[in-house]
Order: sequence, then C-alpha cells, then structure tokens
Amino acid sequence: MKPMQDNTTFKPLYALAHTPINAYFSKNSDDFVVREIPLYEFSGDGEHLIVEISKKDMTTQEALKALSDFTGIKIREFGYAGLKDKQGMTTQFISMPRKFEANLANFSHDKMKILNMNAHNNKLRIGHLKGNSFFIRLKKVLATDALKLEQAIKKLDEIGYPNYFGYQRFGKFGDNAASGFEILKHGTLNGKKLKNPKMSEFLISAYQSDLFNRWLSKRIEISRFADEFSAKELAEIYKFMSADEIRELKSQKQFFKLIRGEVLGHYPFGKYFLCEDLQSEVEKFNLKDRTSCGLIVGSRAYKSEGLAKKIEDDIFSKASEFEAKMSGSRRFAWSYLENVQYKYNPEKAHFGINFTLQKGSYATVVLEEILHKDIFE
Repeated sequence: MKPMQDNTTFKPLYALAHTPINAYFSKNSDDFVVREIPLYEFSGDGEHLIVEISKKDMTTQEALKALSDFTGIKIREFGYAGLKDKQGMTTQFISMPRKFEANLANFSHDKMKILNMNAHNNKLRIGHLKGNSFFIRLKKVLATDALKLEQAIKKLDEIGYPNYFGYQRFGKFGDNAASGFEILKHGTLNGKKLKNPKMSEFLISAYQSDLFNRWLSKRIEISRFADEFSAKELAEIYKFMSADEIRELKSQKQFFKLIRGEVLGHYPFGKYFLCEDLQSEVEKFNLKDRTSCGLIVGSRAYKSEGLAKKIEDDIFSKASEFEAKMSGSRRFAWSYLENVQYKYNPEKAHFGINFTLQKGSYATVVLEEILHKDIFE
C-alpha cells in the first residue's frame, strides 16, 4: 500500500495554487541523496569518536547494528543527531567511545562506508544537527513541465513553505495518529498495553503531528481565503472573527498571514514570544527574521492568545483533556529553503533539485508542494 494514498492520512492544503506537474520520482540511492549538516564543528580532541558514514537503503538503526556487530560496541553507546530514511543515499554522523577506534580498522559493508573520523568531547544527541541538504532527481520530465517546476521552485524559494510533518510520521497505513490517540484515551492499543514505552511515545507523537498538520492546513486556508474573498465574505465564512481581525488579515500582502496573539519564534532559531505588535511582526516576518510557531499539544507548550487561540482550540480541543500526558512544544509552521539550485537535462528528461532544510523538516513535503500530487502514486 502506498503511504500517501491511504484514506486515514489527512491530506493538508498546499500553499501554491498551480495544477499538478507530471514527473516521476523514485526514492532510491541514485535519485534521493541526503547529507546531514552538523550543528557545530568537531573539536578534534576528546573521548568520543565522530564517524561520518554514507549508507545506501539502510535505516539509521540498521547502520548502528552493522557497526555494533563489527566493533562489539553496544548500541546504547552510539550517539546520533537524527534518524535518516531507509530509501536513498544518506550521510550522517555517528558518535562512539573513542577507545574503540581501532575496532573500526578494516570495516567493510556492502551498503555502508566510513567517510571521515574526528574526535570530539561529547556524545552526539538527537537534535545536534543544523539541518540536511538534499538532492532529488525527477525523471520523465517534459520541457513544458520543467518550466512549471522552475516556476514552482522559484516561488517556494521566495515565499517559503508550510512545514508539515511528512508521511513518514504516520506509518505505512497512515494509522499511527489514531493509534496514538487510542493510547492516550485508554492506555492500551487494541486492548493491550504496549511493552515498549518508546513505541507508545512515538505513536502519541504521531497524533500530535497529525493535529499540527490539521492546524497548519487551516492556517493555509485562512491565508488563501484572506486573499481571495472580500471582508464581507470572510465574515460569513469565519463568524468567530471580528471586523478588526478580518481587516488585519486582509491588510497583509504576503501569502502566509500572521495573527495577533499567536506564538512566534525568531528565525532560524531563537526564543518564542507572542505576536502583539502585528504590523511590526509582519515586517520582520517578511524579512525572514521570525516565523509562526504551531502547537505540538502538551502541558509545557507556550500558550497562544485571542483569535490565534480560538483557531488552535478548534483543532486541538479533543486532545486538551490529555495534555498532562504530553509535554508539548512549538514547531516552525512556515520555513524557508536554502541553497536552492535546479537543472534540467532535456536529453534524459531529468530534472535535478538541490536544497537545504532545517532539522525536522521533510524534503518529501517540499517535493509534494512542488509537484502538487502524491509523490508515490
């Protein structure tokens, strides 16, 4: 079954308005390449060894097991900054105790290579990465579609993109979110308590991610409608909005509209704060200096106010009674591509795209926004 085609997976709205673009994508090691960008330079000294590996069609966990089997190091002694997809060619950094460095001598594996090694004074932890750079090759691209691709990429590079969670979060059959809600509600899944607490946490996080996507899709709808409809029509559609709130929406020229009382964050990193001086924050948003931060529901999440809270409450109300069971946080709702390049090869009908994303963002989400269709159909 194709993950993005399952009816149980919520399909969020696209930001761009073009028609679907015909191109063939296969997530294999030739056509999908990911390179991890470290958060900091490695010191060259310390009790930890940082190993840069490249792997082909292997998950991070499979790579760790291969390293463990070869060196005798226990899995828990390895560190890594992020999990990488199984499909494709991926490079990432793994840490291990430096005292085992000699055990890596003559390491050989048919799907994995060691590219570099360096010393450092701490173990890598989840989140210790700046982002990832991607190369995606599309095939069977006609010249007319190549032009459409170029226009869509240029537009995304200019305005940014909705930072949805990707299909990977929701499982092969798109049922992870529903399973997470069942665990929150009953403490069990299909009547049984899960033995692995990490699996429970993962499924609950999928439920949180699904709600985030639904909220962000609603914000995309509001942003689009603010451009397309009159103030009178908006008042009919969104009866919970005041005339002043509608006027503030329509006064904004950029696509993604900010809302007074929502949680913002300094971009590309920084503290959260409430949107109070809307006009000033819109100006800084347009300079890519701050962005909207969507809710990952839970007890510790930074709270919004006013109209922004009304919109959140409409999406997250069912989850609110379980807040104490989730810590919660905020996530950039609107993000930006970096280092964008693209090239069309008419002889082969190939279209190559390079870009960099912040950690936690999904290249498959960006590709779907560009193509406007399920990428695995």
